[in-house]
Amino acid sequence: MLIDSHCHIEMKAFDRDRDSVLARAKDVGVEYVVAVGINLTDCKRVVSTVRKYDMVFGVVGIHPHHAKDIDMTTYDTLKELAAHEKIVAYGEIGLDFFRNLSPRDVQIRRFGEQLELAEELGLPVVIHDRDAHAQTMSILEQYNGDGRGIIHCFSGDYAMARKCLDMGFYISVPGNITYRNAEMLREVVKKVPLTRLLVETDAPFLSPQPKRGGRNEPSNIVYTAMKVAEIKRLPVEEVEEVTYRNTIDVFGMAHNVLP
Repeated sequence: MLIDSHCHIEMKAFDRDRDSVLARAKDVGVEYVVAVGINLTDCKRVVSTVRKYDMVFGVVGIHPHHAKDIDMTTYDTLKELAAHEKIVAYGEIGLDFFRNLSPRDVQIRRFGEQLELAEELGLPVVIHDRDAHAQTMSILEQYNGDGRGIIHCFSGDYAMARKCLDMGFYISVPGNITYRNAEMLREVVKKVPLTRLLVETDAPFLSPQPKRGGRNEPSNIVYTAMKVAEIKRLPVEEVEEVTYRNTIDVFGMAHNVLP
């Protein structure tokens, strides 16, 4: 009973074997995966993918790497894509001051615009934050949305996590929690209530330690769930069930997937 709350199954990395990848995910108990767009072309692929596969839901938005490519028509197109019934959130949006593929001032401006668009659409947000903790938190603290959202691939400390929780966000944990140098993330997971955690793969990126060096895929979510269970000293079945329900709740998916 698992949901991969954040992956990129729509990407070309899966074009040759997407059916097999999703079948492997089902075989290990993954019921649903959430495909997350990064640019306009990719978001269109997300919508095509959710139409084709019952187990795939989608998120559309413009990643900070592509913030520089947003023009006057981008948001109109995203509104059209977001109207599909299986689009459950807006993202991934935010700041990436590690690679700086878009100028920082452009990232900041487009982040604010996209938060406003998500609010207009009534969708939760999926936040990308890399090496931009202070700026991300400052912008989110000014955000007038209803607080529904996810800090994807969380990389801050517990003090930051606590602020995110206080604002209503969930913390999402990827496969890098299994890496030797991920002590700070493991400490965050230890302290954050299970009821506010999600698990994700970010596939095809961030393969967990047992699969490191290869392409990541949704079936590898089991390694993240097992590590969370180990850290919190809980049965893995409990971690799977609670994070499943958390994902359903934050994305408002109950009417889509539950009887």
